[in-house]
Amino acid sequence: MTTWLDRLPVDDITRQAREIHPGRTVLTWVAGALFALGWLACKVVAVVWLAGAWAFVAAREGWREAAGVKVTRGAGRPG
Repeated sequence: MTTWLDRLPVDDITRQAREIHPGRTVLTWVAGALFALGWLACKVVAVVWLAGAWAFVAAREGWREAAGVKVTRGAGRPG
């Protein structure tokens, strides 16, 4: 009968574990965290920009509506 440890590739696991370099592992985690932070910051800025642009256009349209200004859109514009 084989034991539980005989079925596991203990020597192979040990060899692979010794190949891992702590400094490189830490730097990989730091780089991953900075990448995630940059990606998240880009998404936040894009959403804030869109929300600000949308609010500006909505306020401008409300101003025009209150002032009674008729704005021609599309084919009526010179171009």
